[in-house]
Amino acid sequence: MERELEHSPKTPESAHPGRWWHRIENERIQCDLCPRDCKLHDGQRGACFVRQNLGGEMLLTTYGRSSGFCIDPIEKKPLNHFYPGSSILSFGTAGCNLACKFCQNWDISKSKDMDRLLDAATPDGIAAAAAAYGAQSVAFTYNDPVIFAEYAIDTAIACHERGVRTVAVTAGYIHPEPAREFFAVLDAANVDLKAFTDDFYFRLCGGHLQPVLDILAYIHHETKCWLEITTLLIPGKNDSSGEIRALCEWVAKKLGPEVPLHFTAFHPDWKMDDLPPTPAATLTQARRIAIDAGLHYVYTGNVHDTEGGTTFCPGCQAALIERDWYDIRHYDLSGDGLCPYCGTRIAGHFARFGKPFGPRRVPVRLERH
Repeated sequence: MERELEHSPKTPESAHPGRWWHRIENERIQCDLCPRDCKLHDGQRGACFVRQNLGGEMLLTTYGRSSGFCIDPIEKKPLNHFYPGSSILSFGTAGCNLACKFCQNWDISKSKDMDRLLDAATPDGIAAAAAAYGAQSVAFTYNDPVIFAEYAIDTAIACHERGVRTVAVTAGYIHPEPAREFFAVLDAANVDLKAFTDDFYFRLCGGHLQPVLDILAYIHHETKCWLEITTLLIPGKNDSSGEIRALCEWVAKKLGPEVPLHFTAFHPDWKMDDLPPTPAATLTQARRIAIDAGLHYVYTGNVHDTEGGTTFCPGCQAALIERDWYDIRHYDLSGDGLCPYCGTRIAGHFARFGKPFGPRRVPVRLERH
């Protein structure tokens, strides 16, 4: 299940002092960032490929390097309750600390080629670009930002100094101590809850379920970071009614009914290209199970499904934000997030709604700083 630890004696140009590690026996160091707890000899990289022991010190080898920048709609993250209709500057680096066989961004997350990281940008350069392009937020996405936490934290601080919000799209596979610092500087996060069995996490992701559940509870109950959850439903792997019901009941009991839950459709990719795409009926059924479990905001994704993309008022069931995929077709919610029909406050962060950014994806290049 684990990616083989690799040796590379050369110091990368983008090397940056890493945090969250300690020295252990036999002149090794142990990474304390995530539950993998990689133990590294000199020159060896962790399972994520981007954290490396060089000369007895931990280095992050992708600091200041990106696989690319794009302006996206916030709904693409997906975040449906965090300033709907706004735009967000998205970027990632390379590598990942999980080994999901169904990875939808495998060319980035599984990359071991640092030459893929074409765009160099400082944290302040990213913040300045977001402001210049009119993006209200910056997203750490494409690969998991947990593994470039130092870069993400510095970028979040720079963004906040310019009034730009920050968002993480993550699997939440991180130890509690770095999680405290990481989520303290984030305004919102969408966490992939990949399944609701440890067997799935172990066999298909090379990880474990419980650390993710612990992080979900931590984010929601102990931080100011807005939380939404996404589960990719894979035919025959995590889409049974029983597993979906257990997941939804856990969310309702441990987090509460107001945390938005997204069920998204799988398409064959990476090492699981022999499975069929997720039927639309599976997503519809999952959404119904979640609503029956008491969740107020349940969405379907990666499909055209107006009902599954709509935000309904939990008080009077009025359709307040109607979406088709990433496209907002109708918006009927006050700037402070109140239903205009019954006054129910909708969970999330909202502002005065103007023209939505829409389903565009705009690639951008950053000026070097």
